[in-house]
Amino acid sequence: MRFKIDENLPQEIADVLRKGGHDALTVYDQDIVGINDDSLLKRCISEARVLVSLDTGFSNIGAYPPGEFRGIVVIRVGNQGKRHILNVFGRVMPLFASQPVDKHLWIVEENMVRIRGETA
Repeated sequence: MRFKIDENLPQEIADVLRKGGHDALTVYDQDIVGINDDSLLKRCISEARVLVSLDTGFSNIGAYPPGEFRGIVVIRVGNQGKRHILNVFGRVMPLFASQPVDKHLWIVEENMVRIRGETA
């Protein structure tokens, strides 16, 4: 799977994904830090990448209908420390192999993952 990691997440998320056999780039890798949300999602579409972000605005299915994207993963945790985010993401990552990502929105919380499909 191909992922793009937003600037609000530890860049190590990309390393975790790569170790899991995925193709992952950060906005830092592509020198697009500060790009606006719409432009970022257009890049994800053109590159066929799943966006991974802390930005809860991406969980608005009215503004960002899941069916228009390769997938959006929003990490929504109270503790936004690097170690905690990496821990939560590491627990969720195996689900990518068994749950739909393409055309779906994932909202990842400490103890739960909600997945909304394109017909949501």
